[in-house]
Amino acid sequence: MTQNGVLKHAQPQPSTTATEMQARANDRENSLFAGIDLSAAANAPEDPIGNEDLEASSRQETLSPVLSLVDRILIEALTSGVSDIHVEPQDNGLVIRFRQDGVLRLVETLPKTLIPAVTSRLKIMADLDIAERRLPQDGRIRRAFRGHTMDFRVSTLPSRHGEKVVLRLLDGGATQLGLDTLITDPVALASLREIGGKPFGMILVTGPTGSGKSTTLYALLAERNDPAINISTVEDPIEYTLKGITQTQVNRDKGYDFSSALRAFMRQDPDVLLVGETRDLETARTAIEAALTGHLVLTTLHCNDAVGAFARLDEMGVESFMVSASLLGVVSQRLVRRLCPDCQLEHHPSAEELARFGLVASHETKITFYRACIVAPGREGACPNCMGRGYSGRVGVYEILTMTEAFSSAVAKRTSTQELRRMAIEGGMKTLLGYGLDLVRQGLTSLEEVERMLLTDSGLESERRARALSTLTCKGCGAGLQDEWLECPYCLRVRM
Repeated sequence: MTQNGVLKHAQPQPSTTATEMQARANDRENSLFAGIDLSAAANAPEDPIGNEDLEASSRQETLSPVLSLVDRILIEALTSGVSDIHVEPQDNGLVIRFRQDGVLRLVETLPKTLIPAVTSRLKIMADLDIAERRLPQDGRIRRAFRGHTMDFRVSTLPSRHGEKVVLRLLDGGATQLGLDTLITDPVALASLREIGGKPFGMILVTGPTGSGKSTTLYALLAERNDPAINISTVEDPIEYTLKGITQTQVNRDKGYDFSSALRAFMRQDPDVLLVGETRDLETARTAIEAALTGHLVLTTLHCNDAVGAFARLDEMGVESFMVSASLLGVVSQRLVRRLCPDCQLEHHPSAEELARFGLVASHETKITFYRACIVAPGREGACPNCMGRGYSGRVGVYEILTMTEAFSSAVAKRTSTQELRRMAIEGGMKTLLGYGLDLVRQGLTSLEEVERMLLTDSGLESERRARALSTLTCKGCGAGLQDEWLECPYCLRVRM
């Protein structure tokens, strides 16, 4: 800020001392770190990595405070079912955040003096170079927890106040979900099972990081897993262990990447191949060649929706005629938070609120909408099932595009993305927004969650067009309508 034209620097805020943080931790009954001597943890020497079991290790009486602190962070994350742990050095201390159901939440802020000890301990557990603080590093921590082997994928990043550490939790022994559990829409489920049962071709699963692509791929593999079929996967990293399937992990330091693994697979008499991610031209071409030579290839791609996959492949340099000849279908997906069944509240949205989603209030009178009951942490009335968050778990949203002869021909001719989207909708593809609104009608999620994850201008336009194409006669005046008309030109009634 300025005063009389002179720049005034912000006064530095006093950092929280270890003694103050210790008092806060001991006073709060629900504190994650209550009872740990934080002052001693900041100055404690590093101990060697002890018992492989996290809970047994944390109960050791001789365990130093810093080891107990790190073990408790990991145990709390595993107990809460979070997907990521963020250990972030900031100006006011070491911030611990958990990502649960796709949303980050603050867990605790530790004293600034703990930054070197905690980050060094995590780097030692991940077998990283603790002396290297100027470059990012990647590693892995493996521990036993309540009968399961848990992997933590570790990434460090130099920042202004120290090294930030992010851990992704991977349960190698987790029970796999079937397609019928993942996909609630029977038509979408039947479409995916149909293309997944083909003997050869390529299936693309698209979506942003953390949208559940790997889970869908594993569910597809589980349905094809049979002693009569040779299935091989190349992943980075191997997230789940599947019996009866050959799984390999890329090792870029040794020159073993997705494309080289694919070439090796072709000499292993394969039937079904899974490629963890298609991120470059060489991998894409190798996967397509495998699909064209009698193999079923499953892979992922980063793009916004199913139709956007064709523009993404074109951007990579893949020839459109090869894509049209090999592709069976494209699956785009997201994850939205599931309403807590114990505390969800009935919601009566206004006509304006429904209009934002392309819905007409008069058409939704028989639908009961629900919203989340969110209670601040520590307040009375918080639901014990969701801890006041209003949501518990997540549910998948799917957009499944099945290749037809006409659509393949349009792809080979490099038809525009807008025209391809129109053809897909006319062919019966349900959009991501349409699927999400169906979940709202079923009481599984809320309009607010659909808006947060799915509502875009292009998505809304696509969904409106999909609804318009479902009616060829105006419900107001009975006049015949053409496909491209979104409203009746005679009575101006919106076509829904």
